[in-house]
Amino acid sequence: MAPVVVSISLLSLAYRYALNAVSRYAFEQGKPSSVSRLHKGIYAELRARYRLPSQLACSVERQVATTYKGLWTKLKKNAEHRRAKLTKKRFKGLDQPPHYTSPTVQYTYERDYTFQRNQQVSIGTLNGRISVTYQGYGKHITLIRQGATVGDAKLWYDASKKRLYLLVALSIDVPEPRAEHLQEVVGADVGIRYLAVTCTSTGKASFYPGKRVRHQAKHYARLRKRLQQKGTRGAKRRLRRIEKRERWLKLQANHTFAKQIVEQHPHTLLGLEQLTDIRERTRRRKRKRKKNGKGYEPVSPKARKANRVYSQWSFAQLHALISYKAALVGSLAIKVDADYTSKACPMCGHTSEKNRPHKGLLFVCQQCHYCLHADLVSARNITMRTLLVRHDWIRTGCLSIIPDASGREAKAARLRRYAEVRWSPEVTTTLRSETGGH
Repeated sequence: MAPVVVSISLLSLAYRYALNAVSRYAFEQGKPSSVSRLHKGIYAELRARYRLPSQLACSVERQVATTYKGLWTKLKKNAEHRRAKLTKKRFKGLDQPPHYTSPTVQYTYERDYTFQRNQQVSIGTLNGRISVTYQGYGKHITLIRQGATVGDAKLWYDASKKRLYLLVALSIDVPEPRAEHLQEVVGADVGIRYLAVTCTSTGKASFYPGKRVRHQAKHYARLRKRLQQKGTRGAKRRLRRIEKRERWLKLQANHTFAKQIVEQHPHTLLGLEQLTDIRERTRRRKRKRKKNGKGYEPVSPKARKANRVYSQWSFAQLHALISYKAALVGSLAIKVDADYTSKACPMCGHTSEKNRPHKGLLFVCQQCHYCLHADLVSARNITMRTLLVRHDWIRTGCLSIIPDASGREAKAARLRRYAEVRWSPEVTTTLRSETGGH
């Protein structure tokens, strides 16, 4: 087994060196994100200098092109935010070539790797193909035997366990549910104090607390600060371990809550908030001084702490987990507008920041004096908006999974419709029956 590990280790190092070489070449050539342009300029060098097989050399070029494409997208978004005065920071991701440190190899199915009999897999190395025995997760192996579509894979090395993992992507054909098959409508609000709060159209609510994850994140933040100030090699090694441990902690919590949400609400239309650019909108910034109006007050420690918490908020990961798990049980997750979900009263429609005193967990309407948990108010507003989407789906036969954000007039019209809806379990049940629900 030792020669196999050596061959794979040499391949991982060569792949990483090739990634950095292509990254530097792209930076020198004007930072293109075109695969064909990179292929014409450096493919021969990848084959000759790093001895990579043809398909792996192409994978290197695609991976670098994808990285630059993502950086260009972030640069354009940063320019838009600066024009809208949402931020003053300049995006610096393209100031120097991206550097790759992970020894992860990307394989293409039936070109770089294939499955064989007797639970073996054939993978490519610098010295040709080798066959390796693997031990897969039982459910995943069953899916492969049942005809799941096998996609690309990543060869990943776990340094702590000293094991190699082949992370294989599987695609499962799931039939698209129809509106009459979705028996319930549920709105899910994600947050930091509570990772998720769900509410059905009949008013049944569920809370998924994030206290344990938040407490551990604060502990890791304090520990990370001390280790960064120390700056020794041992401190940097421990920083890497902490980073991986925190990432797995959040992933485990999101997996657990996503599974509970989906299993409690089968055959459901799940409404989630469209939280694109939420971090930029909630970031606390410097304020102008009051005395002479010149200069800016520094960001307070409390505001810096809030910015750190929001920057580490893994709502996109939770949304992705809910979406794919919902499809496996016959449900469907869609996105609705997130504007004013925590500020609008579901009973009278009054919208104001004063409805949440001190931005706490208590919602108090300043017009009708309706009181409720603030996150539950958000979940109810999301539920009503999801009901409207379902109503339009049945009426027109077309479903919008993600709200159209290209036109301001269309969004303003949607927000006016949302403001006209009032919360009542009897009313929402009637609306659900009128639109074809069971």
